[in-house]
Amino acid sequence: MKRTFLKTVVAALALAACGGAFAQEKTIKFANQNTAGHPIVQGMEKFKELVEAKSGGKIKVTLFPGGTLGSDQANVSALQGGTLEMVAMNSGILAAQVKDFEVFDFPFMFANSKEADAVVDGSFGRNMHDKLQAKGIVGLGYYELGFRHITNSKRAITKVADIEGLKLRVIPNAINVDWVKALGANPTPLPFPELYPALEQKAVDGQENPVATINSAKLYEVQKFMTLTSHQYNPQSVLMSKKFWDNLSAPEKKIIEEAAAESVKFQRAQNRNLTASITDNLKKNGMQINELPASEMAILREKMKPVIAKHGEASAATVAELQAELAKQRK
Repeated sequence: MKRTFLKTVVAALALAACGGAFAQEKTIKFANQNTAGHPIVQGMEKFKELVEAKSGGKIKVTLFPGGTLGSDQANVSALQGGTLEMVAMNSGILAAQVKDFEVFDFPFMFANSKEADAVVDGSFGRNMHDKLQAKGIVGLGYYELGFRHITNSKRAITKVADIEGLKLRVIPNAINVDWVKALGANPTPLPFPELYPALEQKAVDGQENPVATINSAKLYEVQKFMTLTSHQYNPQSVLMSKKFWDNLSAPEKKIIEEAAAESVKFQRAQNRNLTASITDNLKKNGMQINELPASEMAILREKMKPVIAKHGEASAATVAELQAELAKQRK
């Protein structure tokens, strides 16, 4: 009887503690640049579903896809100021906060998605996100955007020389500007929400993105040619405002962490499962898709090597750490 009574008391206290932890409802605004239906947004939707279920509805998540809350840079400032709770964005863009994040934009850094998973889910990925704490940002995990490819409206790219002279939109950071210059093209940094109108108005000739992004943004309407270059792999950092995080109870933090981890697995699986069907859809919508021969891919890699060397100098220790981790994966 005593044992039964004690168990009842302990259970009651636990429930009371949880009740106290969730006494005040909270709302999380979660932003991203991609449009509804994109695998990144699907990951956000899974996160919302999990958080609201695990918290019994005490934590609400409101999604803002399509750049409706401004550019990535504006979202980072809002995270730091505490006016936005969450964002998912290209990890390389965070180089504006911590220079070392530039390594995530190095061309041809990852050979495949399995390799990328091992790096971002391991100590390297966690250490990188830890560096953001001093900037008022908490890293919860990594979605994936995927491997990037080049599209344009002027001509089919069947050799590296065909890229010369094209005006290409790039993510607004230094390494992307430099690799486009290295190929003899003209880089135009633009926030993603401005990309479609820039292509439609011929302000730029082309751009580079993974197939899921090209498809969800309907870039096939304004781009005729795509070349499968896989020149960059983009992890997407799932980030939370430290101001918001610090005001969460331990049970609330656990819910957020668990939901983030589960949504990461779901999002990557969705992205990879959809790739083949998405490529077929791009063809059905009139895009001509080709691959560079091995000899031209070798030229592409060579032209990008000086860019990697230049930007690697500023983050030499981080580059060495990443390369050591990749060497382990390739054994």
